[in-house]
Amino acid sequence: METLTKVQVDPSKIMQIGMGFFASKTMLTAVNMGLFTHLAKADLTGQSIKEKLGLHHRGLYDFLDSLVALGFLKRTGIKETAIYSNAEDTDLFLDKNKPSYIGGMLEMANNRLYPFWNNLEEGLKTGKPQNETKTGDAPIFEIIYADHLRLKEFLSAMGGIQMGNFMMFSKMFDFTDYHTLCDAGGAGGYLAAQVAMNNQHMRCITFDLPPVEPVARENINMMGLSNRVSAQSGDFLTEDLPKADVITMGNVLHDWGTKEKKTLIKKAYDALPQGGALVVIENIIDDNRSKNAFGLMMSLNMNIETPEGFDFSAADFNGWAKECGFTQTSVMSLTGPSSAVIAIK
Repeated sequence: METLTKVQVDPSKIMQIGMGFFASKTMLTAVNMGLFTHLAKADLTGQSIKEKLGLHHRGLYDFLDSLVALGFLKRTGIKETAIYSNAEDTDLFLDKNKPSYIGGMLEMANNRLYPFWNNLEEGLKTGKPQNETKTGDAPIFEIIYADHLRLKEFLSAMGGIQMGNFMMFSKMFDFTDYHTLCDAGGAGGYLAAQVAMNNQHMRCITFDLPPVEPVARENINMMGLSNRVSAQSGDFLTEDLPKADVITMGNVLHDWGTKEKKTLIKKAYDALPQGGALVVIENIIDDNRSKNAFGLMMSLNMNIETPEGFDFSAADFNGWAKECGFTQTSVMSLTGPSSAVIAIK
């Protein structure tokens, strides 16, 4: 006799994602208040944390113990006798005083993106950005680029988020037959620096808008790489890219609509020699558009942040690259949801 095993349908995933903003906002609030930076200096009691952060006693232990339960803090004792400390990953990545700090991006998520995502429905219905530009304010990048210190902080935050990908790419990609690299939209110069550090024969250019150049140059000098990495300024939408054997673009193409994407790919093609490579590092969506949830949601974020930007699959990139004259493309998996798509001239 045939036995039918009934599949147990369970609502826990629905509730976990549906109420996911509870966990997200708890962690983002801790980052924004600098809790993990305080705890990197010394383990603290709840009372000390309350005083340092200016908190009320009512939610104090619920807040701190939520961070324990979520794995961001460690604790000995309980409530009044509790001593709190950072978990290993929190200590490395969320202490403002460490070069590995990635909280800049999370601060931006808390202060800007969190309220904007409340208008996702409107964005989906209108196709229009839901950020500062909606209320007639200046676009965020205009504001950031106008202030050297703010720009420096922003570029450092972006570099921190991508560092794992840049390191992995610079070690995994075969640079044997190449000698020069230009990172278009190179921001703080971190990708160019990693390639130079891990491939002694490579000479690199980091190319970005004029306000970015002094920040990139400062970073390059600090890393002692100024003999092999240079910073150049220009506007990649209106000017030609510097000629190089390899051209990289990290989280650049997704800011733009299809027309600009193709323009940038064609500019890379024109700047490369025969056999040269264009490497695009992004949260590349899987071709079936069903696995890389982060890449898909980052594309929704582009709907909120830009007039026409969107994330894309390797198949999309392959189509644009072939249209611009490239002969072959491939994909290299990097950290988490990120990949490099590579086109050869």
